[in-house]
Amino acid sequence: MENRVGLNLLYAQTVSDIEHGWILVTKEQHRQLKSLQEKVSKKEFLRLAQTLRHYGYLRFEPCVADFPEKGCPVVVSAGNSELSLQLRLPGQQLREGSFRVTRMRCWRVTSSVPLPSGSTSSPGRGRGEVRLELAFEYLMSKDRLQWVTITSPQAIMMSICLQSMVDELMVKKSGGSIRKMLRRRAGGTLRRSDSQQAVKSPPLLDSPDATRESMVKLSSKLSAVSLRGISSPSPDTSTSDVHGNYAFEGIGDEDL
Repeated sequence: MENRVGLNLLYAQTVSDIEHGWILVTKEQHRQLKSLQEKVSKKEFLRLAQTLRHYGYLRFEPCVADFPEKGCPVVVSAGNSELSLQLRLPGQQLREGSFRVTRMRCWRVTSSVPLPSGSTSSPGRGRGEVRLELAFEYLMSKDRLQWVTITSPQAIMMSICLQSMVDELMVKKSGGSIRKMLRRRAGGTLRRSDSQQAVKSPPLLDSPDATRESMVKLSSKLSAVSLRGISSPSPDTSTSDVHGNYAFEGIGDEDL
């Protein structure tokens, strides 16, 4: 924050993120930030902002997930070694579920091309838009893994963010330097991370029951993750390699 141009850019970006509601603030924190802004104390403003929830996260366009129920509209953010899903429960209550990277056993990106009902499967005829999905296998409890699927045109970018967070965790674990890793990556000399391994592709996800779940069931599903208050399927499916996660950690009794 010693470079004046960099400071001004970072300050303007942070103010914009807060105004859009992309960085989460309490009423008291908002009051403190407003006071610092009026004093034009940019460094102090940024130091406080860096302690706030979702500071520095990459926010994606609204999309759809199958958690806590099929077809649930969510907003996904990536940062601080987690994927955050914000959703609105019945009754307009805003909730946030946080999926930690260290509890993701693996993830995959799939693409599918829906065919109109009654059409033939002839290549290049009657195809709709390509649909991208990011699915990850998450350790919900000590002995229970569950697949969570996010349908979004930005699924590939989400996968890249996951891989970057895993790489950073592995560098930290080995005592390396994040800055050196970023410089090597920028220079194109970073090798494929050991955090990524080829694993057997799991079966396609089963579709959950279409019946809308009750408020109680939604809340019970959300409690399994870190929670904070606030036409026919495609026959043409291509699946990328499943990304194994060496940063995956089990859950001990003390975590339950």
